[in-house]
Amino acid sequence: MTAMGIGEIREVGAAAFGWLSAHRGDFALGEDAFTADGQVDVTWKPLGELAQTCQSVRSHLAPSDPLHACASDLLRFAWQQTGRGELFVRLQQLEPFATYPLEVYSVFAAAGLRHAGYETAAAMTARTRGWRLTEQEPTRRLGVLKAERRSGIHRPDESAQVLRRTWLGGLPEPWTFERSSGYALTHVVFHATDWGRDPEGVPADVAAYLAHWLPSWLDTCLDAGMWDLSCELLVVAASLPDPPDLAAFRSAWTRIARARHDSGALPQEAVPEDREAGPEPDFLHCYHSTLMAAFAAAQTLKRLTGATHDDTEVSRTHTRHGGQGVPG
Repeated sequence: MTAMGIGEIREVGAAAFGWLSAHRGDFALGEDAFTADGQVDVTWKPLGELAQTCQSVRSHLAPSDPLHACASDLLRFAWQQTGRGELFVRLQQLEPFATYPLEVYSVFAAAGLRHAGYETAAAMTARTRGWRLTEQEPTRRLGVLKAERRSGIHRPDESAQVLRRTWLGGLPEPWTFERSSGYALTHVVFHATDWGRDPEGVPADVAAYLAHWLPSWLDTCLDAGMWDLSCELLVVAASLPDPPDLAAFRSAWTRIARARHDSGALPQEAVPEDREAGPEPDFLHCYHSTLMAAFAAAQTLKRLTGATHDDTEVSRTHTRHGGQGVPG
């Protein structure tokens, strides 16, 4: 990959963070986040995904990197939106057996931002048979197990067995790849590698399978204008123990760069040819793909430059009580 290619990837990441920073207010939690009929997918899910992306970028890039500073600022915003962890206690009381509060909280815990009261309540619920026996798809189960471990809930690790029950873990016929299996496989890799921090977390046979077929699947998604999934696949490509020759992915980055709006937002999908391109899509139709563009850029830059920075904890001075720490 030439310096020009690296610069193009960095520009995609910087533009994405520019849009995310400008639209941080759209990630803010409203009172609808606590209503009985509240839509988690438009309240907690965007905020949790913002936090996860920012935590991942922080762990992949050095503090001197401008993208690290942008990620830190947005992570601070996301933590403040949760009342520095206090709102998770409220969620625990409203929905004690829902897994999404723990999944979102665990992102902050991985950054060293913790709330002892919530962790105590969540650990108590996690000891019940009702929690342990909740039926979940294997990919989701893998994510919940990782969230438990991040949040201080320890039990015998069954991640390896659960991974083998996922679509990717079974090494399926490559021609069975489709949108749903694509999103499933990317999240299996996210969980197995701790969001790109541990490439060796991917079993050797799975890594070899992905190295062989991922380029073809990525081309298919790019041809279909599936920008969101394409960015997730670029994250996977840069998260393998021995990633494919990243020079081969230059054209993919060029296509992602061309698909962006001037604001830096990346739409989820391309506009069909029989429709006139309209204005920038609304928040819910571009926030996730823009987050994934930022994540993919940071992870790829890390592998290209050989950076080994690991920002697991925001600061060694953060305390566990009351969740008072905020990233610097």
